[in-house]
Amino acid sequence: MSIVTVQLGQCGNQIGFEVFDTLFSDSHSSQGLCSKRENEAYQASCKERFFSEEENGVPIARAVLVDMEPKVINQTLSKAAQSGRWKYGQHAYFCQKQGSGNNWAYGYSVHGPRHEESIMNLIQKEVEKCDSLSGFFIIMSMAGGTGSGIGAFVTQNLQDRYAHSLKMNQIIWPYGTGEVIVQNYNSILTLSHLYRSSDALLVHENDAVHKICAKLMNIKQISFSDINQVLAHQLGSVFQPVYAAEGSFHYRRNPLEGFKDPALYTSWLEPVDAFNVWKTQRAFSKYEKSASLVSNSQFLVKPLDMIVGKAWNMFASKAYLHQYTKFGIEEEDFLDSFTLLEQVVASYYNL
Repeated sequence: MSIVTVQLGQCGNQIGFEVFDTLFSDSHSSQGLCSKRENEAYQASCKERFFSEEENGVPIARAVLVDMEPKVINQTLSKAAQSGRWKYGQHAYFCQKQGSGNNWAYGYSVHGPRHEESIMNLIQKEVEKCDSLSGFFIIMSMAGGTGSGIGAFVTQNLQDRYAHSLKMNQIIWPYGTGEVIVQNYNSILTLSHLYRSSDALLVHENDAVHKICAKLMNIKQISFSDINQVLAHQLGSVFQPVYAAEGSFHYRRNPLEGFKDPALYTSWLEPVDAFNVWKTQRAFSKYEKSASLVSNSQFLVKPLDMIVGKAWNMFASKAYLHQYTKFGIEEEDFLDSFTLLEQVVASYYNL
């Protein structure tokens, strides 16, 4: 089952490269605790899921790269090619209109529709290379400008054209101190649109990853590359080929017993349906042991509530709205986004 990755904007392309490099390195690292046969099966599964192969034997990432200008895409293509281990195939970039302000509305309302056919044709070509398509993995920033707008537009198109395939969006939650003056507007518009068209959102908070780099890895001068490598490791372990293994852990005391406590889950969901365990004997990225937990919980309620509140305060004073209305995003679109996300917050608070 193959996954087609769509890398959008500077954030999506830089993280996407680190993810593929991590996946390739893992699949070609030592076999760890498993047998040679298990290791070969693992490598074959990784390759089928994330890479296709050219005639010269160099694996090609199952990915489409999209950005508004060539710099980041060219850097990403070059880094992959220079590694000599794997490389990219499909990519596209488009000249950005001057004065667009790197704006969500411009990405969603102008650039997306204008280049819809080109982008979707590249994705279709990548899909046709898959023997069996599992779904799409879309990597994008939530708070940036054009990339997040195009990301929402492309995800919507994937839902329309591939309704029965999984659409999973990897979104980067912005720093609380702020990166872009209108990041809260961009965030609520992105989240509300993805809520309608994506099947799952994998959220990584920049502040949390920054703390990992500082406190656990003792990095003094933290760069975006450091942060992206941590994200890639987390994503790689999530996507590691595994098999169902409920109750098959062989420890003196099963560390997963605590997850069977009904108090952890909402009353209408049984623990057996709320928590699944998957495992493999194959070590990930040369670690003897590694574990990943993907959960749907109240963890993001407070950050989401905070972003909605900050965006509402700006909206109430009509700050920067002209940057959106001039590209077709009306005040009603903001109000719809606020209403939807406030309902999401309320629902999670009531769990």
